[in-house]
Amino acid sequence: MFEVNTAILLVVSLIGLVAIGVHIAIALGMTSALGIWLVTGADMNAFQTVQRMLAATAYEAIRAYVFAVIPLFMLMGEFIGKSGTVTDVYRGINRLLKRIPGRLAIATVMGNALFSFVTGVSIASAAAFSRIAYPEMKRFGYHKGFALGAIAGSSCLGMLIPPSVLMIVWGILTEQSIGQIFAAGVFPGLLLASLFIIYVFMRAIMNPSLVGGGAAADIEVEEVEEVSTGQFMVSLAGIVLVIVAVLGGIWFGFFTPTEGAGAGAFIGLMLGIIKGMRFKDIVESILSVGKTSAPILLLLVTAALYSRTLAMTGMANAIEGVFLGSGMEPWMIITVMVLIWFALGMIIDSISIMLLTAAIFAPIAVKLGFDPIAFAVIGIIAIEAGLYTPPFGLLVYTVKSAIQQFEPDMNVMTIFKSSTPYWMIMLIGMVLIINFPEIATWLPKKLFPS
Repeated sequence: MFEVNTAILLVVSLIGLVAIGVHIAIALGMTSALGIWLVTGADMNAFQTVQRMLAATAYEAIRAYVFAVIPLFMLMGEFIGKSGTVTDVYRGINRLLKRIPGRLAIATVMGNALFSFVTGVSIASAAAFSRIAYPEMKRFGYHKGFALGAIAGSSCLGMLIPPSVLMIVWGILTEQSIGQIFAAGVFPGLLLASLFIIYVFMRAIMNPSLVGGGAAADIEVEEVEEVSTGQFMVSLAGIVLVIVAVLGGIWFGFFTPTEGAGAGAFIGLMLGIIKGMRFKDIVESILSVGKTSAPILLLLVTAALYSRTLAMTGMANAIEGVFLGSGMEPWMIITVMVLIWFALGMIIDSISIMLLTAAIFAPIAVKLGFDPIAFAVIGIIAIEAGLYTPPFGLLVYTVKSAIQQFEPDMNVMTIFKSSTPYWMIMLIGMVLIINFPEIATWLPKKLFPS
């Protein structure tokens, strides 16, 4: 009974600390220390136990070879983003679509999908396309909310289409193959991208004023800033090379995910140099990735310590017992998990949500009969959908921040409202994968036969 009460105290303490604004890594560390201190006797010797567990957890986590995959993939995306490749590809796709209704918004979705294969971070996609796509959509008379909704909505593909930071973290936490999870995200990611495009196209047909319409449509082709065919082909070839070399190399066993990330970072650097990146840009990219990835690694350390603490209290087993002993149908239990992810998405970021829940929910899903790879994709979509959930909505605030110079008075609730259709499409995608898990599992089974 003492251990259960301690576990409840830890969960309540963690939620309380996060709610009052304490950084999630600090909150995890504080509650872990409290839990270890209570479980081991609540005396002075307990502090030595806390120190030993913290040191052991940090050493075991940071020294793990697989953890290097996070900063390396982020560095690859940063090099490619700064090289101007993304801008060239976006404008090239836009030109190829010609007079298709809503082509700028459709080009944004397609560009985000393609960029997702090299960045792995949806926040990076949101920031990049806010600066690339929004000024052009605004210039051609697109409805501001519709334009920003397309940017924020399609940015979620960065966490679903490999290589994805969320997929890497999920694989580490659940001890699943990162390569298999990468493969599992391809078809669901393309499915969501296709549904986004259909939505944009239908809205453009039904309400042309959303995409400029009238006179704005007549001047669109003349005013759009074009990219030469040569620039477009070089940029597209560079991204395709990265996709084939990195993901293909991982899937076909030529190198591990960490080695693939290193190769991708090198190819991204070469592409950036070819495209004119200067030494200053390279240094800025490295520093930017360091500032972004260091907090993630710290989170992984404190989350590992928190998981150990919960294991000491028996909290994980208690949660599993509550779910499995509730008598609910499997789909009802999955629904409760998704609702928990949505609720957490209102107050904390996606990686923190995954750190708190993946190791607990994944074993329960397996015992319910769900394929662990398919459940990983379901979880990632649900957690990513939380980035559109007010009041936190990290993707929405990223877009709001990125367009500050263009729309200083833009109401953040306008972006939330315009992103809602994409959030609903993600729910449809989740339901499809729950009912047809082969959408996620077919490619991993072909590439990684047991």
